[in-house]
Amino acid sequence: MFPLRCSVRGCQGSLERQDRSLRCPAGHTFDLAREGYFNLTQPQDRRSKNPGDSDTAVLARQRWVQRGHMQGLVEAIKAILAETSLAMAAAPTIDLGCGEGSFGKAIFADAPEQFCGFDLSKRAVRLAARHWPEANWVLANADRVLPLADQSVCRVISLFGRRPAGEIVRVLEDGGLCLIAVPGQDDLIELREQVQLSGHRRSRTEAIIGELTDAGLQLVEHRCWTHAERLDKDAIEDALAMTYRAVRNSQNARLAEVDAMMVTLHADLLLLRK
Repeated sequence: MFPLRCSVRGCQGSLERQDRSLRCPAGHTFDLAREGYFNLTQPQDRRSKNPGDSDTAVLARQRWVQRGHMQGLVEAIKAILAETSLAMAAAPTIDLGCGEGSFGKAIFADAPEQFCGFDLSKRAVRLAARHWPEANWVLANADRVLPLADQSVCRVISLFGRRPAGEIVRVLEDGGLCLIAVPGQDDLIELREQVQLSGHRRSRTEAIIGELTDAGLQLVEHRCWTHAERLDKDAIEDALAMTYRAVRNSQNARLAEVDAMMVTLHADLLLLRK
């Protein structure tokens, strides 16, 4: 059982598993959902009726990964992790903004009991729990306070998701690792040029590194992953949906006659140590 703690404001007591529930010493109880996840959100965590990624974005990302577009990236991430001193199957790992769990399962399939995914989208967490029930799944707002004990995990990953620097440092044990993946400046550049009639290249990597190092992490390695991929019409639509691009009808219309195109996939991979 992961070292989860109570999310009720002012409590933060350690949660203990009791059959299909989690319970803290103060008596606050969280039941296991039918799909196999724990909901630790509180009213202050939800700014809308359906917080987190939209259902459209969640399902588009699931199809995108299932088509194999991210397989090369998965292998690159596994290679980086294999070179560290932490064994894949022996290090408690949390995934911030885990989505529907495709990345987590692809990377940590051999160690489900050591993996816990956090996301604020109920649709995403439900899908994750259904598709990989052996792992641990929590509905929570990673942007606020992670419902985890201090220095309780060995590894934190955030693959195109949330990266609350202060909370990452708090929950990581000394010497623990953090792996961040962010879109590179050339990611889907051809698609952006087609839709937006411009392809602005803007790297956020240096700013993200600065934010994380200021919080107490040390950069170990920065790698770039890039790959050229041919997308059919369905894949193009999913790329737009999951990245929130081309949301205006006028922009979507520019792709109406495009049946396929070659695009660049680009990600910056950052490995940091506490």
